[in-house]
Amino acid sequence: MKHYTVLKKESIEALNIKSDGIYVDATLGYAGDASEILKRIKRGFLFAFDRDIDAIHYSEKVLSSISDRYKIIHSAFSNIPVKLQEEGICKVDGILFDLGVSSPQLDENRGFSFMRDEKLDMRMNQNDIKTAKEVVNTYSYEELKHIFYSYGEEKKSSFVAKEIVTSREKKPITTTKELCEIIEKAVGAKYFYKTHPERNIFQAIRIEVNDELKEIEKVLPEAIKLLNPGGRLAVVTFHSLEDRIVKHVFKQYSEVDEMVKGLPEIPEEYKPMVRLVNKKPIVPSEEELKENSRSASAKLRIIERL
Repeated sequence: MKHYTVLKKESIEALNIKSDGIYVDATLGYAGDASEILKRIKRGFLFAFDRDIDAIHYSEKVLSSISDRYKIIHSAFSNIPVKLQEEGICKVDGILFDLGVSSPQLDENRGFSFMRDEKLDMRMNQNDIKTAKEVVNTYSYEELKHIFYSYGEEKKSSFVAKEIVTSREKKPITTTKELCEIIEKAVGAKYFYKTHPERNIFQAIRIEVNDELKEIEKVLPEAIKLLNPGGRLAVVTFHSLEDRIVKHVFKQYSEVDEMVKGLPEIPEEYKPMVRLVNKKPIVPSEEELKENSRSASAKLRIIERL
């Protein structure tokens, strides 16, 4: 199973790992980051979360060959606070989120990729009910236009949404190839091959199927509150929508509340909860970009609990 973990060295360094600390890999994937965290823990413990049961089965073998100081939890990362509470854990020393789709998910028959002809699926958790096929075939024109524009930032969202609604009246849209052909027909060959709107459309559908942005918005403030003083939270994003949410939350929790700015004495409850470790995001090196072109859009942001 080949999987390239983007910004791995930088992400592991960002956590400032202590050998007796408790850490959370919120996006286990194929254990690229988790295995490195586990190697550095001698008396601590790692909790790893993922929605993808295939990734969990693979990672179980990888991690068990390193140490037994871990537990994998099959759950969306928005459930981290509740699941940790069930384990008797109320504070941790570091949390890592890698929000990208893993290479195996892109490369296997899961409908994430527009490069091959696959069934329209795109579920991170194969037990979930909603699929890409359902979104494409049942959402109204207005709903499709909204997600393509909001989650894909695609300029020709209305054209694509209209063509999908027209095409599915003749027969259901069931494969990635069919969807790509519809997108090309909607926007015209010149625009299609110059700007590749299928990237944006597929991203938008994937976000909708897995409720990705709402998950991030929900969990980040809770993750910050889970950190011990000096604990680190590191987040790797892969597109502007994710990064905007992370940047906003980090800014919100690292600044003095506007209501009390300028007061000679700031009440404790209005003081910043975290400090920004890096004001500008860390991006892949030239060397990493040569090794893996998929890392091009990656950004790493880090905060530390005060």
